[in-house]
Amino acid sequence: MKKFLLITVVAVVMLGLVFSGCAKPAPAPGPAPAPGPAPAPAPPAGPKEILIGSSASVTGMFAGFAEGGVFGLRAAVEDINKQGGLYLEEYGRKVPVKLIVVDNESDTLKAGTLVEDLILHDNVNFIVDPGIGMPHLCATETLVTERYKMPYICGPAPVESWESLRGAVETPWDHTWTIQFAVAEPAEPGSFWDKPGYTMMGAMLGPLKTHADEMNNRVAAFASDDPDGRGWYVSFSAAAEKEGFDVYGNEKEIGLVPIDITDFASLIKEWKEYDCDILWVNAPAFFFGILWRQCKVEGFQPKIVLATKAALFYTDVKAWGGDLPNGICNEMFWHPSIKDSQGIGDTTPMSFHERWVEATGQSVHQNSGFAYAYMQVLFDAIERAGTIDNEKVNMALRDTDMITLYQRVLFNDKNICRVPVGFGQWQKSDKPYVWDNPIIYSDHEFMPASAEMIFPIPY
Repeated sequence: MKKFLLITVVAVVMLGLVFSGCAKPAPAPGPAPAPGPAPAPAPPAGPKEILIGSSASVTGMFAGFAEGGVFGLRAAVEDINKQGGLYLEEYGRKVPVKLIVVDNESDTLKAGTLVEDLILHDNVNFIVDPGIGMPHLCATETLVTERYKMPYICGPAPVESWESLRGAVETPWDHTWTIQFAVAEPAEPGSFWDKPGYTMMGAMLGPLKTHADEMNNRVAAFASDDPDGRGWYVSFSAAAEKEGFDVYGNEKEIGLVPIDITDFASLIKEWKEYDCDILWVNAPAFFFGILWRQCKVEGFQPKIVLATKAALFYTDVKAWGGDLPNGICNEMFWHPSIKDSQGIGDTTPMSFHERWVEATGQSVHQNSGFAYAYMQVLFDAIERAGTIDNEKVNMALRDTDMITLYQRVLFNDKNICRVPVGFGQWQKSDKPYVWDNPIIYSDHEFMPASAEMIFPIPY
């Protein structure tokens, strides 16, 4: 019995040693090890998304601008988000982008109010205009973005109108970055833009000089009496006369017309009596449409019509009806045939245009490529800054120098980037949308002409 108990005790002791890992006596305590370097702190979580706001003329008289412009903004956001968003060094990761678009109904007061709502209520980080915009709308928005020191990229054109508005206020517009064209004001000597092809006047003089021997060079100038139209009328008239054109009644501003006028019979009669071969316009599309229909009724048949602003977009010219778009010329800022340009990822000017046609069934929309490039410029500045801090991104914008879907972008000391200007003309095509807008004149190898000019306009 005693032998059995002894065996049991030994077995229990052995099992205890097995399950205890056969622990050995603890060694005598020694000196404590030296502390190692503290682990690096994890970067802050950061925002879930980068919010970009845009006050766009989705409806109203400038809806043609926003139609393609908003498409371009959204396409750029879609492309960058396919890559995971923008890399922010501050947070050590990519952050997706979200675009918030509100409709200002082409109303100046609403434009500014809505931008303030985007900043205060939607908490957007930046504001971007949907491509080429009206100077008076952009100026209203700028007053708000400058108050909140928020970077704002816009395209108020022309340069002359914008600088006039900018000079009328004391507060410097340090956070507003504009990508725009000039009517005739030359670029700064020695600058990147100090060469042919960077003014609207230069682009339009090309085909006009080609047919100079077939015209009397008498010009009927017409503009809506608003900040954009007035700025254009004054600068254009002086530039045209300097080039040898005879602008009828410009000293009395006969062609500067309030936008609520709908009867142009007396004005057209004066143009006919003066035998004007050229009709040169800066007006909203619907306003020019009313004038142009009356010109047809009154028998005013200029040999060439240059419809700045009015003839930029397909839906606008189509709305005139019939064959009224045929032969109408316009300034050309962006076209899918443009070379040496690049979008985000594998997007090219042509592949982007194909997306537009597939989505809308429409001809080329200049503002779509313009707006896409705006987003590229902002994205680039954000990534170089590595943060969404307003001041750091604003500083990064000052150093911008990049190729976009719309050629090279860099800014002068007034935060202005000029864009190349070509010359387009609405012509009938065999495409489903009928009216196409090819480039018929350009001083740029990267923006080649693709069609012959219709001259004179067939009536």
